Amino acid sequence: MPQSDRPSYRSMEDRLKASYRYCERIARSQARNFYYSFVALPPAQRAAMCAVYAFMRYSDDVSDEAAITDRFEAIQAWRAALDRALEGDYGDSLILPAFHDTVCRYHIPVQFFYELIEGTAMDLTHTRYETWDDLYLYCYRVACVVGFVCLYIWGFDSTEGKALRYAEACGIAFQLTNILRDIGEDYDRGRIYLPQEDMRRFCVSEADIGKRSLSDAFLALMRFEVERARHYYTEAKKLLPFLSKEAQPTFAIMYRIYRGILDEIERNNYDVFSHRARVSTLKKVQYVLEAWVRQHRALELKEKE
Repeated sequence: MPQSDRPSYRSMEDRLKASYRYCERIARSQARNFYYSFVALPPAQRAAMCAVYAFMRYSDDVSDEAAITDRFEAIQAWRAALDRALEGDYGDSLILPAFHDTVCRYHIPVQFFYELIEGTAMDLTHTRYETWDDLYLYCYRVACVVGFVCLYIWGFDSTEGKALRYAEACGIAFQLTNILRDIGEDYDRGRIYLPQEDMRRFCVSEADIGKRSLSDAFLALMRFEVERARHYYTEAKKLLPFLSKEAQPTFAIMYRIYRGILDEIERNNYDVFSHRARVSTLKKVQYVLEAWVRQHRALELKEKE
């Protein structure tokens, strides 16, 4: 768990401010795609997003960090730290004070964070997924619940449950995009997230992935998975009108960045081995500026009414 050097805080308020600053540094340095969307939020919501991102980043690192010798034990320790943090005991953590303040301030259901930890723990027991349903559960736990948390921070129309349904689709779209982008890297770490049933259907073997083969069979498999992701992006786009006006630019930026990664995979002719699909920094800045302009134009029109 992230530890401090036991600095002396004059008050809990000082410790909370230090925690928020630390979480912002983590988000700024590690949330390469998400942080660009955070900047479109009002300051309080931006700080909250950084706090939950830092929590989620560490939850993922617990199951992924090679230096951790007993990952099961580390995950159990982090889950126990979450239990204590929700009671106001943060130990020496630099993350948990801001995280707990955010959970309380935005009334975020705590089960989302336990589900996230369960999802990261799956990486210790699952290196293959037999069916799409199996992979869907993993994506739900590590990505969809993140979307649910965002809704509570951003503000959303909860009537009819549509926002949650579209946020779930968004999580699936984003995580499937990550999986397709990182096929080669994941293979090198001993993991294949592509459903085994899909690989058999298109006659793609694990050896083909290991050889970085861009065979007709692999390209057909990739086209199938990209189209699957596009279906979820279509559903995810319906979330926009259910969000608060302040949050709509943030979602639009996030959506365009991840959809842009999927588009880049297609433009690279599905070669995810020699070309890492990404959206350039310049393009991300363009998305932020365009979202900012649209938001301010909308505000100006509203003031004239």
